[in-house]
Parts: sequence; C-alpha cells; structure tokens
Amino acid sequence: MLFVNIALLVIAVGLLVFITVLFIECMAALLSSRVEINENRTHRPSVAILVPAHNEASGIATLLKTLSQQLTFQDRIVVVADNCTDDTAAVARKLGVTVLERENSAQKGKGYALDYGLRFLETKPPKVVVVVDADCIVIQNTIDRIVRLAHTAKRPVQATYLMERPTNPSPRDVVSTLAIIVKNLVRPYGLARLGLPCLLAGSGMAFPWVVIRQVSLANSKTVDDLQLSIDLALTGYPPLYCNQGKVIGRLMEPEFASSQRERWEHGHLKILLTQSFRLLKASVAQKRFDLSALALELCIPPLSLLVTIWIAVTGGAFLATLLGSAWVPLLVLAIEGLLILISIVGAWAKFGRSELSGVALLAVPFYILRKLPIYLAFLVRPQTEWIKTERDIVN
Repeated sequence: MLFVNIALLVIAVGLLVFITVLFIECMAALLSSRVEINENRTHRPSVAILVPAHNEASGIATLLKTLSQQLTFQDRIVVVADNCTDDTAAVARKLGVTVLERENSAQKGKGYALDYGLRFLETKPPKVVVVVDADCIVIQNTIDRIVRLAHTAKRPVQATYLMERPTNPSPRDVVSTLAIIVKNLVRPYGLARLGLPCLLAGSGMAFPWVVIRQVSLANSKTVDDLQLSIDLALTGYPPLYCNQGKVIGRLMEPEFASSQRERWEHGHLKILLTQSFRLLKASVAQKRFDLSALALELCIPPLSLLVTIWIAVTGGAFLATLLGSAWVPLLVLAIEGLLILISIVGAWAKFGRSELSGVALLAVPFYILRKLPIYLAFLVRPQTEWIKTERDIVN
C-alpha cells in the first residue's frame, strides 16, 4: 500500500504541474481586458503571402479574394500547387496571383511545399513572409497587423486561428469548436498577457524573412507547425501571439475527422515526448525562462487526453482510498479537477458563449470518450506521415 501511495502521489503532483500551467494561462486571459487595437502607421514592409495548396480548387478562390483586399502595391501572393490532381493552379491563376506547380510524389507535405515557395522567393525576398492555408478565410486587417508586429518585434507572429462550424453542427462539432477556442485563442492570449511566447498554429503566421530562412521547413511531419515553433525559439526567435488578427478555417468532414485528429494528436504526443527536454536543456544552457515556459506549454497534452488521464488517476486514487490508502493523492486530484473545470467553463463564458450554448458543455464527456481509441492507438500504431484531409466547403 505504501508503494501505491507513493505512485499515486507522484502521478498526482506531475499532473498538478501541467494543470496549473493550463489554469494560469486561462486565468491570465480571463482576468485581462481585451487588448485595444493600436494602429501602427509606420511604413509597412513588403510582404509575400505563401499559400500551400493540395487539391484546393473548390475553396482557394475564397481565400485569395480575402487576401487581395489586404495587399499593397509592393506585396504579392504565391500559391504553391503541391502535387495537385485538380484545377487548383488554374483557379489561382485566374485571380492574378503567382502560381508554382510542384510535383514530387516522394516528398509530400506542407513543409516541402513551403520550402519550395521560399526558395522561389529568394531571388527577390520580401521583408516579411505570411503563411496561410488554402482552406481559410483571413479577416480584414489581419495581414497588416501581423506583418507590422513581426517586422517591429523581429519575431514570428501567430494570429488567432479558429474554425467555422458547419451550418447544422453535431455535438462533436460544438465541443471541437470549444477545444479549438481554448487551444488557439485562450491559451496563447494568456501567454501573451504574461509576456511569454506561444506555439505556432499552422495558418495565419508571419515571419521576418531573415528569421524564416534560418530553419528548414522541408519535412512531412504531421505537426510541422509545432516543430517550427521549437526550432525558431531555440535560434532566438520565439513566436508572439497577435489577438488582433484572425484566420478562420473549416472543420473537417465527419468521415475524415477521426483520421486527421489521430494523425495530429499522435504527432503532438511525439513532439511532446521528444522535444520538451530539448527545450528545457536549452533553457538552462541559454539562461532563458521563455524556453522553459514554451516547454511547459508544449507538455500540456491535448485537453481531452489531459482530462482522460485525470479521470483515470482519480478513479484509481478513489478506489485506493476506499481500500485504506492515504487520502492526500485524492485531495490533490480533486483540486486539479476544480482547476480544469474553472479553466474550461471560464474560457467558454468569456470567449465562447456567443457561439456555444451552455448545454453544449454537457457533450464534453462524450467527446472525450470518442477520442480514447486515438490515444490507445498511439501506443500501438502511431501516425507519423502528413496526409491531406478533406474539409467541409462553406458557401
């Protein structure tokens, strides 16, 4: 029983670290007033917007129209039609943007497409490069704000990256929307209020040219945005969050959602297990607290997995207490449960209530249960390769 007590206490304390970090991030966002928009009227640097696209003929025109309204005479859009089998390139050309067609079946993935686009830009490099996925919509003034911040701070910048729900969302869609709000808005916003860097989200990213050329993008990782965040931070350029910019993507079609979530979350777990210590080690060597903060942010597993682990350990601690074990681990876990509840409900109340009803929160437990096979599969057959995922087309 002594061994059980020690094991439960160690696990409970370990969870407490990650849950406390999550709680602090959420509280920093919840207790802060919205940042006032401070328009910077200094000269805007030249911009190249890279749009990696694989079979996006049905939706890329919508993105390009929202981008063209935000350009100046010195800016340009470069679409990289990567291993396409549809009319993506033709649709983009009709809208007057530069189109690069890349064919390489041995090297598939967003990273390879971006690397191809950057090498094209080397002949006449811009001051700032913006990366936007082809299935997104960029809200007005977003490009201007993230470009100016990236140029002034000389660091990568991540805009708010949210997802538009389907017209008739299922309970799963609703909970997915809440999870994305917590991950891509509340947590980075809290980090920004604390003066700390964030992780890149994959779309709506701005990079000073001299910064983005210091790392390699040529890979097929399922979570290349996370790896890019780490690589840039280690070279002295940790990403900044800009809540004044917003990019809206689309939730995946139901038949493809499970496979994409599995690939992304397996990739996230792999990055967590392989890169966290690298960040912590560099933090000590370089005497940089921001790297430690980024490592802790990276160590927070996907929210559903974190809650699943907490439920499993709490159930074990409760059973052990009934059998005569010490009650301290159960008390620690109860405090952790309260912190998770406050974080999620608070995030919904301030940032998601206008889009999600309170009843939607009741679907959270069922959403978590549906994701258990994903985490079990990671132990047996982790997904490691990038695969294009179809999404709903919103008219």
